[in-house]
Parts: sequence; C-alpha cells; structure tokens
Amino acid sequence: MQSSAGALPEERREQLEDIDPSWCPAWPVEWQRCFHLTRQHLEAGGTLPTEPGAVVHQGADLGRWVKAVRFGWDKLTTVQQWMCEQVLGIEPATHDEKPKPRTSQADKWALHLTAAKQYYQRERHLRVPRKHIERIIIGDDGNVGNGGNGGNGKDHEVREIKLGAWISNQRSRAAALSPERIEQLSAIGMRWT
Repeated sequence: MQSSAGALPEERREQLEDIDPSWCPAWPVEWQRCFHLTRQHLEAGGTLPTEPGAVVHQGADLGRWVKAVRFGWDKLTTVQQWMCEQVLGIEPATHDEKPKPRTSQADKWALHLTAAKQYYQRERHLRVPRKHIERIIIGDDGNVGNGGNGGNGKDHEVREIKLGAWISNQRSRAAALSPERIEQLSAIGMRWT
C-alpha cells in the first residue's frame, strides 16, 4: 500500500494547474514563483530584466533570477530550459559571459611551482628578488606552458605570478609546508635559510 502522506488531493492539484498550468511540484517553489512573476512582468509590457536590481516585484529580484537561470542553465531540466526560452525569451549565458571558475589552492600552488621551475631553469637559482613577477603561459586546456613559447596568443593566457613574494613566503612558512611541497621546492634549488 502506497503512503499518501504529503500528497495533494486531486481537487487541489487541479486548482493549482488552473492558476498556472506550468506549475510543477518537483521544482523549487521560489523558481516557479520567479518564473510566474517574470512572465507577468513581460505580459504587462515590461522588458526581460537581465541584471540584479533591474526589476523587483513582490520582493523577488527578477533580474537576479534571470541571471541565475542563464548562468545555471545546465542545472535546469529540459522542460525548464524550454519554458525559459520559449515563454520568457531567456537564453543560456555564453561561455564568454560566464565568470572564470575560482582557482583552487592546489592549482595556485601548481602555478607558483611552475613559475619557480621556469625561473630556476633560466637563472639556475631561486634567489628571487622580492618584487619579481614571473610570466607563465597557460593553454586553453589549463596546462601550463613554457614562458618562452608564446604561440599565436589565441590558445594561451599569460599569467603574471608574484614569484618573489611567494618564494619568500614559502621560506618563512617552511615548518607548515608538507614534506611533499618541501621536496618539490628543494628539488629545484630552494635554499631554506
């Protein structure tokens, strides 16, 4: 026997569908509310709000919601995507519009270590001046290239690494570094004193 706890009576379900045929109990209520308010705003002759604060209706920031929908497009169901596109005219954000993902601590370490290796290969030491900035090249695939190979610039991004400050900080934090990180730096000529 199936439990009916939390189930909607058929009459209540029909009433909700009369109010909004696109109502879906599986979607977050706030999402459905903002969809409905945005649709009302457009039907009243308004334009699609695309920036936070552009249109606030009944306490809901419709611009913030539209932006969240555009940037979170891949998290929506196919039906939600269709409704946003066909009913509201919302399109997913392009790759160029999306903010770059945050760099993890491990990725930051890898970038700095690569800069240190590049500096060591060129200078044959790691006595890096405190204000020195090392330029490294990163491909579109996220792989770090050699600073001397610029390519055509279309597939690469030049990153400026504050190597002097980083090396100094690693020396002062040597006691807190993992043995693996100490070994990585020692292998390229790091002097700890």
